Amino acid sequence: MSLRNAVLAALLDGAASGYDLAKAFDASVANFWTCTPQQLYRELDRMADEGLVEARTVEQERRPTKRMFTLTPAGLEALTAFTARQHRPTAIRDDLLVAVLAADVGDTEAVKASIRERRQWAEAKVARYERLRDRLLDGRTEEEFLATADRVGPYLALLRGLSFERDNVRWCARSLTVLERRGARLDASG
Repeated sequence: MSLRNAVLAALLDGAASGYDLAKAFDASVANFWTCTPQQLYRELDRMADEGLVEARTVEQERRPTKRMFTLTPAGLEALTAFTARQHRPTAIRDDLLVAVLAADVGDTEAVKASIRERRQWAEAKVARYERLRDRLLDGRTEEEFLATADRVGPYLALLRGLSFERDNVRWCARSLTVLERRGARLDASG
């Protein structure tokens, strides 16, 4: 997937400035696609040049001028073409997993510290995603929301992010338990 498709999808909710898009990425798209603000602005410029988005300048009182981006018919067509493609599963690429793979011969304490840090990160993301889910539901049950919301895609993507981070928390806890037990066993026999 390219950043371009993530930006096009984010613009389905309406016109947004680069700043607004960066915030939206943090709240939703970052569940599965990350980018720096610089990457986002470069991509918006390229997309505007290619006619996928339209940029208009908005003067503001007491604030700098901003550019607002909207999806063009060509951008919507490109996004529709992207959704029609076959989407293969992605492989996990994670440095921590390589460290865990070598934990038996490496610095096990450093690996455990990295796993603890990952667990804290995942727990924080779970909490943030749950707050976002509560805001989206706005007092409705999930079934009410899914039956009445204009768009359910952002909610479904959020559910995947929530599931992913909850699984990270479980995996971290299990890995730490195993490494602690192995360390205690090796200490007792050594």
